[in-house]
Amino acid sequence: GAPVAVFPEIGRPALVATTPVRDVRTWSAPTPADDGVSLMARTLADLARKSGRIGWEFGREMLVRAPRIDVDAMARAAPGLEFVDGSPVIWSLRLVKSEAEIARIGAACAIASAAYRDVPTLVSRADTTRTAERRLRTRLLERGADHVPFLATAIGAGGYSQIIAGPGDAPMKEGDVLFFDVGCTYDGYFCDFDRNFAVGRISDAARRAHEACWRATEAGMAAARPGVSFAEVFAAMAKVVIDAGTIGNNVGRMGHGLGMHLTEPPSFMEGADDILAERMVVTIEPAIEYAPGKMIVHEENIVIRSGAPEVLTERAPREMPVIGG
Repeated sequence: GAPVAVFPEIGRPALVATTPVRDVRTWSAPTPADDGVSLMARTLADLARKSGRIGWEFGREMLVRAPRIDVDAMARAAPGLEFVDGSPVIWSLRLVKSEAEIARIGAACAIASAAYRDVPTLVSRADTTRTAERRLRTRLLERGADHVPFLATAIGAGGYSQIIAGPGDAPMKEGDVLFFDVGCTYDGYFCDFDRNFAVGRISDAARRAHEACWRATEAGMAAARPGVSFAEVFAAMAKVVIDAGTIGNNVGRMGHGLGMHLTEPPSFMEGADDILAERMVVTIEPAIEYAPGKMIVHEENIVIRSGAPEVLTERAPREMPVIGG
């Protein structure tokens, strides 16, 4: 049947006019004693049904935007209905993108690419990683990002030990590698890719690791074709990483799906038998730990096409850009 929208009354005037949904049911929020729970339960009970099973986003990489106690209360208030994990259906629908979705992901990638291009002059060696991250976040918004929900920053002599933490207050030093990983959005869709920057002259070992990671990215993109498994693309990247003499890969996977979420399944990893198909949007993300506590990671965002993939990001320079004075 036709879709039904259930949301707080405050959203009715603006939202109803912008969507084709005409069956809109609202409540005055917040109402702590019954914050939309009974209205949602009645709505579910009213809908035509076959099995009585209601699929929710209970799976990995998913988030139910309601308190757990409210979800449980809805289930109790809707007899004859069963709340189940709907993630297999949901992910199968999200896996292959429409061209309209690809255009939005591409717009987010273009915004972040332009902001990254500004970094060597935007950031000074006098900055801490905290001020450097703030400058980049501001530039992303100036370039047109709607939001910057994810921005990881790392730094270290010749490399970094992790890629998920926030910034610090220590000053940059000669020979450091500064790392940013941006997940900004445009019209509800994410980009997700990183870049590395040299603070002055970096070590020869760091330069070799960066070169190997760049080549591993090339290998991953070259292998990413319709009908190829995620494990095969992982193997293509892993071979370059191993041949470079790495001591390990503490990231695990080397890329993943991308879209309305920063990270979506499947993942490029050993044993992943998921198959690439046209119009999937994925990240290619090889990582090299070339010495204890010294990592280099590359990441690009691509669309799987009938031949070579379409690269949505502005390709990372083969040589690491240098932060200005």
